[in-house]
Amino acid sequence: MRVPGHVGSAPCERGAQVGSATSPCQARGHARLRAMRILALETATLAGSAALLDGGRVIGLSLLDIALTHSERLMAMVDRLLQDSGSDVGRLEGLAVSVGPGSFTGLRVGIATVKGLALALGLPIAAVPTLDALASNLPFADVPVCPLLDARKGEVYLSLYRWRGGRMERQWDYVALPPRAAAARLEAPVVVLGDGVPACLPFLEPLGTGLRVAPASHTAPSAAVVGLLGHAMLASGETVAAESLEPLYLRPSEAELKARRA
Repeated sequence: MRVPGHVGSAPCERGAQVGSATSPCQARGHARLRAMRILALETATLAGSAALLDGGRVIGLSLLDIALTHSERLMAMVDRLLQDSGSDVGRLEGLAVSVGPGSFTGLRVGIATVKGLALALGLPIAAVPTLDALASNLPFADVPVCPLLDARKGEVYLSLYRWRGGRMERQWDYVALPPRAAAARLEAPVVVLGDGVPACLPFLEPLGTGLRVAPASHTAPSAAVVGLLGHAMLASGETVAAESLEPLYLRPSEAELKARRA
């Protein structure tokens, strides 16, 4: 697992529990934060999105779940979002991006876009883990929340979260497992969400009525949530230098595997 370095704060350990008292990676939603205008990007899944936030307020959101690559649509989405909101890149104060785990290609597009903007505009970056953002689609959940993302090759990415103290606390490390093994780690009651749920459902039947499946409207991670989590990170100095920003991979990419075999 490759962990991006941070600028102006202690290093962020991805294994730390999100929201715990000692974690530098927590989203401090309960604190009074300086208002910042932030552009947030989410490209870890097919449903890519971009959001513009002013402080904790989402003033624009664009989401497309269609069969176009992120490289074909992302900058057009950002341009339209800024235009429709009457803003421009010169007014941005920070950037937030979903860093994975997720689609290798999608993550590279989103991260490359944020790197380019950060270098050109001199902006700080918040690197938001994708599973954290997906779990945060369900604030105030009264039972554990398990985001499940399709990892291809017969696996899903997952972790487990609990809503405590006004934020999601991560209970496990991020892992990639076959659906049967992922389901075996869960106990009722639990809420599951994400595009990896269909592959796991046949193995989740033993949970019975203790299993809750989030509605389709909450299936994809959202740039709006990435922006809200990123805003808290930026305001508390948990930033990443553009040259250090990398995807959070849980396993080698296909290109890396081919290189190793060669």
